[in-house]
Amino acid sequence: MSRRPVYESKSPLYTPEERQRRNATPWTIVQAVLAPIQFVVFLVSLVLVLRYLQTGDGALAATWSVVCKTGLLYTIMVTGAIWEKEVFGCYLFARPFFWEDAVSMIVIALHTAYLYAFVTGSLPLREQMLIALAAYAAYVVNAAQFVLKLRAARRAEPTAAAHHAVKAEYAR
Repeated sequence: MSRRPVYESKSPLYTPEERQRRNATPWTIVQAVLAPIQFVVFLVSLVLVLRYLQTGDGALAATWSVVCKTGLLYTIMVTGAIWEKEVFGCYLFARPFFWEDAVSMIVIALHTAYLYAFVTGSLPLREQMLIALAAYAAYVVNAAQFVLKLRAARRAEPTAAAHHAVKAEYAR
């Protein structure tokens, strides 16, 4: 029984050309800086929102923390779309990140629903904070998607390089 080499079991996250573009664009660094900042703001905001929901205290801090988190989300989404365009040739839904982008749309929709409720006052503060929690739950899922995808890509990079070396050898 012959086994397929590991590098043939899945297509790599990046082609050599995409990897080169990823490494060359400054948007890669922008994403690498914004993602952990957004995560820290999320953690602080989560604590403030939960504190407000449990005690009724800190409404202003909780509200503005969600607004700040949403602003960072929009920023990382726009810069991420630019990064995706430079690396893959399309602003969203590139083959390797299709599902991450799809869930990102849900995250953005929930954060935008929060902002709408906040700006219009169409919902009481407690319900606004519940929307924020739903947005945060979706954000955690989305962040996990990206972390898992990027970890898998790192582990596969030597394997992908071997795959391309084998293909080049067969092409001779």
